Amino acid sequence: MKIDTQILENQQARLKVEFDADLMNDAKQRAARKIARQTKIPGFRPGKAPYGVVVRTVGEAAIVEEALEILIDNQYPKIIEESKLHPYGPGQLENVVSFDPPIMEFLVPLEAEVTLGDYKAIRIPYELSAVSEDDVDQVIADLRERKAILEPVERPAQVGDQVFIRLSGERLDTPEGESPLLVTDRPMPVIIGGANDSSPAGEWPFPGFSLALIGMASGEEKTITHTFADDSAYTSLQGKTAQFSITVEEVKARTLPELDDAFAQSVGEYDSFSALRDEIRNSLETERKEDTDSEYHDKIAEKLFEIATWKYPPQMLEHEIEIFQDQLENRLSQQNIDMETYLKIRKLDEAGLKEEITPLAEERMKRTLVLMEIARLEDIKVSEEELQAESMRTLDQLSHMMPADKVRKTLTDEFIHGMIGNIGADLLIKRTWEYLHTIASNTAQAETVSAATEETPKKKRTKKKADES
Repeated sequence: MKIDTQILENQQARLKVEFDADLMNDAKQRAARKIARQTKIPGFRPGKAPYGVVVRTVGEAAIVEEALEILIDNQYPKIIEESKLHPYGPGQLENVVSFDPPIMEFLVPLEAEVTLGDYKAIRIPYELSAVSEDDVDQVIADLRERKAILEPVERPAQVGDQVFIRLSGERLDTPEGESPLLVTDRPMPVIIGGANDSSPAGEWPFPGFSLALIGMASGEEKTITHTFADDSAYTSLQGKTAQFSITVEEVKARTLPELDDAFAQSVGEYDSFSALRDEIRNSLETERKEDTDSEYHDKIAEKLFEIATWKYPPQMLEHEIEIFQDQLENRLSQQNIDMETYLKIRKLDEAGLKEEITPLAEERMKRTLVLMEIARLEDIKVSEEELQAESMRTLDQLSHMMPADKVRKTLTDEFIHGMIGNIGADLLIKRTWEYLHTIASNTAQAETVSAATEETPKKKRTKKKADES
């Protein structure tokens, strides 16, 4: 077997392989026997028809097609081994150059290659803001609002009331050809003064809208005019004037519960109001650290992208795009939305969706490649105990989320094997982020970690020299 290897620019290899004629002849004989077993040939038992009879029955082309499949299945692993390539995935037969002698061309995707640059020199300040008492108070205020008692009243609305209205609105300076309508007879509840502010900035349709309801009683109507600020969150309405018509349907007084142990117990399994505050503070601190870490890792990734280079086959990106789309479909299915409906809502076709997804998938793929290469160089690993514990925790969660019959159908050996592989990769990436975080934040441990990991590349270089010698 003769192999001519051509490495292409897109991280693929084209192999031109000349097989021994005996291999092709043997594959054709085996193909004929296989076809004879599967085809009813008069006068012969299954698989016993001579080669010539099989050729006359099904034609030479059918035998050659089957023979090619047999030959490739048997010889492809040897081709890869002799070519000393490191494939990303299975190659494909690209061309049959000739049958005499048997010469074929294969296109083989190669493993990605990443050149990292000096990632240990990355330094980015890490700033984690503390959770304040005001932050805790805001959460408690929101919980308190949800527990408010509403009672209908026969008086004009005042600050703190919840007023049920119908709202219509239109622009007064609409350009020709555009609809002036902003909202048409929309029912909505409004808390006057918002939940915790006498003039909340986040009110809709504009800040301070609820204050216009003060003094209005059930059945009353009012028309107000508002000019949106130049820095309004609604960019299309910045500096524009609109007129809103309000009809009050009902006014309800709101009574907020006392902030005591009974309130805490109504919210959840808390012994005291103090325990509720502690739990809220801990949750906010965890959430803030996770958000801060995520943003910090994005900054590290930007620096890594500036100094790293990648070479990867197109098949790798296509696979990542497929994963990205599958994950999107899963998220949509949880919202009872199918892909066809989603595309209609977004006014996209499949090609448009792929175009939108591709840069996101490519960035995620590149980030994963960088992290995996750093993990390899720094010999970052996940222990079997940690992998087993996380896998058992995930399986336990899945078993509680699904009915018993669905659990049995879903948790197949193949599913579990794939799940464990994904969990292992996620844990490895997590460990690698922790390493990069320590280095980039330039904390007291940074030099210690850097010095400890410096030995790994040296050992690999030594081993390489030993292998070469």
